[in-house]
This record gives sequence, structure tokens and C-alpha cells, in this order.
Amino acid sequence: MDVKKYLERVQAGQQYRSMELRAVANGSENPEYRVTGYSTMFNQPFTLYREKIGGQEWEVREQVDSKAFAKTDMSDVIFNLNHEGRVFARLSNNTLKLTVEEKGLRVDAYLGGTEEGRKIHQEIEGGYLTKMSYRFVVEDDEVKEFSEGEKRVILRTITNIRKLYDVSVVSIPADDHTSISARSFSDGLIEKLQAERLEAEKKEEEKRQAVFAAEARQRELDLLKNC
Repeated sequence: MDVKKYLERVQAGQQYRSMELRAVANGSENPEYRVTGYSTMFNQPFTLYREKIGGQEWEVREQVDSKAFAKTDMSDVIFNLNHEGRVFARLSNNTLKLTVEEKGLRVDAYLGGTEEGRKIHQEIEGGYLTKMSYRFVVEDDEVKEFSEGEKRVILRTITNIRKLYDVSVVSIPADDHTSISARSFSDGLIEKLQAERLEAEKKEEEKRQAVFAAEARQRELDLLKNC
């Protein structure tokens, strides 16, 4: 995938997450050319990103709420290679099916419609292509911050996904896409939380100083009265 285009998408708010997808075994006489899997499992937190910043260990976790896809634009999601190029299956012609189940969003794709799609299936089945990812934009989320021992943990719950663009088999590790996308989100979030904490500490210190000054002034007034 073109790196410049990928970074432009990330900067525009599009995110990537790796997913598990497997080829449905082909019969020798009637090959099905199908792949299936789950793009996400609901309410199952996973570690998205971790780093030590300024001596403080941070860990960002993410989970997807079971209602996150209730309003998602999935009008014409496609299945392609490396999030670009030829389309091998798509929602609009029923070669791609997305089903919101109790445990997650299930993906079923039929790749037998084109010669290239059949080749992709064979490469997935043969283990030559093993990584998948999906591309989306978040509309709403909830963020909580808490401590686990010396570690600060940020738990992000995605409550509303605005749009799902594509499901893609990738020839480069899907984790590379996920890592860059996750870092783009996480760095900004950590910086924001640190800035908010510093601002809160600053206000608290200003409040303490104001109380201290008021008490000092009151002592001065008391001394003047007693003179």
C-alpha cells in the first residue's frame, strides 16, 4: 500500500485494526472460494499500544461495544488487497456479507467471482497471505483512565463506528498498519490526558496558594488588631 496515502488516511481520522480471517476449505470438485472471520469481538479489551513516557508506563486498551455498529455506514464495504486496488468482493453485489452477531461482527466473503480473487483465496488457503485488517472511522467513544500498580491504563470503548470502508488481505503485516494507526490515536490521547492532569494540578496549586495567601493576610490583620 502507498505509504503516503495510508498516512493521509490516518491523519484524516481513519483507523486500521488487524483481524483474523480464514479460508473455507475447498473441495476438489466444487471449490467455494470463501473466507470467513470476525473483524472484532465485542466487549473484549485488548492492548492497543504501550510505551514509557517521561518515566511513566502507559498502556492503551481498546474494546468495541456491542452496539457500535448500530448506525454504521456499511452501504458498500469492499474486500480488496492492501486496502487499495482491485475489488474481489463487495457488499452491494452480495459477494461480501457482514453480520452483527452476539460476539462480534462476522465477515463472509466469496472470492470466486474473478480470476484474481480465486488466486487470492488459494494464497490464503496455502498460508502465503495470512494477515488481514479492516479500515473504519469512529464517531463516538468513551475513555477511562486508571492505575494498575505503577502503570497508567487508558481504556477506550468504541461506542459508535461512523463508517466501515473495507476488509483487506494484506501482503505486509497487518500489525504494522494497526501499530501506526494506534500510535496516532494513543499519542494524542496520552498527551491530552497529561495536559489535563498538569492543568488540574496547576489549578489545585493556585487554589492552595490562594488559600495560603488569604490565611497569611488574615494573620496580618489579626496582628494589626492586637497592636
